[in-house]
Amino acid sequence: MTLSAWWPVALAIPVLLLGEWCVRRGRWLSRFNIPSPVVGGLLVSLVLWGGNLSGLWPAQFQTTVSAPGWTWLVTTEPEWLRSPGRGVNLPFLVAFFTCIGLNASWALVKRGSGQVLLFLGLAGVLAVLQNGVGVALAKGLGLSPLLGLVCGSVTMTGGHGTAMGFAADIERAGLAQAPEVGMAAATFGLVAGGLLGGPIGGALIRRRRLQSQDAVPRAVADSAAAGQGIVGDFQFLARRRRDFLLHFLLLLACVKLGAWVSYFIQQTKITFPVYIGAMLLGVVVRNTLDLAGARWVKTEVLNTLASVMLGMFLTIAMMSLNLIELADTALPMLMILTVQVGLVALFARWVTFPVMGRDFEAAVMAGGHCGFGLGATPNAVANMKALVERFGPAPRAFLVVPLVGAFLIDFVNALNITFFLNWLQP
Repeated sequence: MTLSAWWPVALAIPVLLLGEWCVRRGRWLSRFNIPSPVVGGLLVSLVLWGGNLSGLWPAQFQTTVSAPGWTWLVTTEPEWLRSPGRGVNLPFLVAFFTCIGLNASWALVKRGSGQVLLFLGLAGVLAVLQNGVGVALAKGLGLSPLLGLVCGSVTMTGGHGTAMGFAADIERAGLAQAPEVGMAAATFGLVAGGLLGGPIGGALIRRRRLQSQDAVPRAVADSAAAGQGIVGDFQFLARRRRDFLLHFLLLLACVKLGAWVSYFIQQTKITFPVYIGAMLLGVVVRNTLDLAGARWVKTEVLNTLASVMLGMFLTIAMMSLNLIELADTALPMLMILTVQVGLVALFARWVTFPVMGRDFEAAVMAGGHCGFGLGATPNAVANMKALVERFGPAPRAFLVVPLVGAFLIDFVNALNITFFLNWLQP
């Protein structure tokens, strides 16, 4: 039985609250800083998986909708008139990255520009290693090296969007199952990235006794963290309702106009994530307002909106996972992906952390690198959010990681994949 895609939307907040409750009550979940959306969403996915395996309640969620009122915001009018199917959580994803763009004031970016370039270099090195390891393992197992490429940076650093963007090229190169393998591998990465980053970053912070530069006393931090979460976000926005309305309207305008920016970018025939136009427009709007002397854009309001959008997107994405696809994935593919998870964990711990400075911010970045190094920048931000809610603020990490993971790495990774693809073709 296929359930309507509107069910995950309707259940997103209750499931997110369930995840937050589990993290508060579960010592292991709290200690390892597992993001609440990942916990709540995975619980629902596991229930559906159990029902499908046992035959007691065989069901899965549909993931796309074509309702005009829902798709209009994230499509251009020529596309919208054709009633396209879009992921039901796409508006939340685009809105989240638009908030990142609107927060990227030049003054802030300039302060962290050196770290951005350094982190981009690390992300590029990891992407190359992922392809090298994937191709080598596939050849060693007697499989097509193209399978190793798909299980490399195409889906690990690239995620679902890059997997689908390169699927046709990889099919033409000789891997007929490229779309199916890509979706399964990217889903595996999405789950692994959400579970890995918190423990890696948290362990570094605890063992080295690292502290935030802006850290508040532990008792104060604990009491503040107890009031956070989706309810706390809604309460904050309700208290600032005039600011909320103004920022929300700005956000909607950037998302809609950003769909046109993405449309024109796509005409270059270069594969970019669907949210890139709205995020770039957000950067332009924010810095134009700053240059004009308009100071009404508030970082704290945008951060709260981003938190809500991120929580909704990740919860829906995790709830909608079809874990049967992962269970049915061929053993050699799972072996390659498991090695890739180990590679990312080792790289984040022994390369990202020391190179980025061995301090508190570097530990948070290491946790974030696990998120987008295994397929999704929202996972990276969720990992970092879980860490800062427990240990203290990390403003540099929240500038560097989203900027690289959401935008810059796509240029580098596209060149990386293209090189390997041309090299592997006979």
